[in-house]
Amino acid sequence: MRKVAAGLIGLLMMGGATTAQAQAPRPDQLAFREIFEELVETNTALSVGSCTTAAAKMGARLKAAGFADADVHHITAPSNPKEGSLVAVLKGSDPKAGAVLLLGHIDVVEARREDWTRDPFTLIEEDGYFYGRGTADMKGLDAIWVDTLIRLKQAKTPPKATLKMALTCGEETAEAFNGADYLVKNHGPLIAADFVLNEGGGGRLSADGKRESLSIQVGEKAAQSYLVTVSNPGGHSSRPRPDNAIYQLAEALLKVRAYVFPAKMTDTTRVGLELRAQRADAVGAALKTLLANPNDAEAARVAATDVNVNSILHTNCVTTRLDAGHANNALPQRATAVINCRIFPGETVEGTLETLNKVVGDPGVKIEVIPPVRPIAINPPLDPKVVGPMKAVAAKHFPGVPMIPSMSSGATDGRYFGPAKMYVYGVPGIFGDPDGNGAHGLNERIRVSSLYAGRDYLFDLVKAYVGAK
Repeated sequence: MRKVAAGLIGLLMMGGATTAQAQAPRPDQLAFREIFEELVETNTALSVGSCTTAAAKMGARLKAAGFADADVHHITAPSNPKEGSLVAVLKGSDPKAGAVLLLGHIDVVEARREDWTRDPFTLIEEDGYFYGRGTADMKGLDAIWVDTLIRLKQAKTPPKATLKMALTCGEETAEAFNGADYLVKNHGPLIAADFVLNEGGGGRLSADGKRESLSIQVGEKAAQSYLVTVSNPGGHSSRPRPDNAIYQLAEALLKVRAYVFPAKMTDTTRVGLELRAQRADAVGAALKTLLANPNDAEAARVAATDVNVNSILHTNCVTTRLDAGHANNALPQRATAVINCRIFPGETVEGTLETLNKVVGDPGVKIEVIPPVRPIAINPPLDPKVVGPMKAVAAKHFPGVPMIPSMSSGATDGRYFGPAKMYVYGVPGIFGDPDGNGAHGLNERIRVSSLYAGRDYLFDLVKAYVGAK
């Protein structure tokens, strides 16, 4: 799930180098393209696809490149035979140098052929773009991870640190089996690493293809839904009564709409908010006040009028579904709603439930957590050992483009690594269009030049982390 990292990237319209002009692919890029094509053309949607098949194909490529069977692990839960994972290990020369884990989900959002201009499960290169489901979210990055392992394996000298990769299933569907969760709970030592590189970061292009900014995802909110229910004896609509389930539910939802969770900041979000505060408008002025005094409720209210600021300023809860009544001529016996919350790091699912109950303040309104309850992601530090190489390598590949740490207002598989105390960072490097490239929607695409340039950047970045020559 390619998340919008902290919203603020879209507001910082800074100039930078233009994307590379179209040119004939290098031989190594063509080899990478084959990996990418095979991943995109292997259907991994939950309904009819198979992550197990995709994982097997990538495992076969690693073995063909020289990986021993003992270093390529196909892991499938007996209960979910089509949602298998691949874990690969490239052992470093120095056991004391630690390990880095490359993480990627290989499942994709559903895509119906009749809705798309092109077959969503055929990789089509057209007008400077790769089209297909998963091209942007996130099979391009998955292919880069596989390609990186192959290239480092075929190098004459092994890396100093150990490099691991986990390709998993289930990220795109909240109620589905999740492979990252399964690996953390059942194969912890196999995937253990000093830190994890994942989706969630990236880069932003202007409408005319100029590189505006790079983003590192450092932390993310937790996503949790709650069911709100009001029950009533009902009756005939010709004899209305004052206690109506729909009205009672509506009043509760209006209270939730009016409530604003307290403003909070992490080291990461403070950086982004400070940058946004430099703009000469009401939101910028409010943010300057808020940064000086986080308890200033009026400043928080004005700052939150910018939807991108609001998305990272605090926990947000919003009604997303409604269902009520059973007949046009009957009083409703039951009315329900779903409230989806994006919970700020450090807060909890249970604490948010308690707040919702206090805000509604009506014992006749039942609010309960909708399973599953996912782990809360731990907030990573802005560790110079992780962020430093990202900036140094970017200065070589994307000179003059600012790099901004950001917190995702969505959620990734990084949340499952909290119990393992492994920090997860969303990597920069692959630049996307301002419209989101159709991720989760129709005619998903990624610029060819962006993917190839991102591959070059990320290969050098991984080499820097693991001490490869």
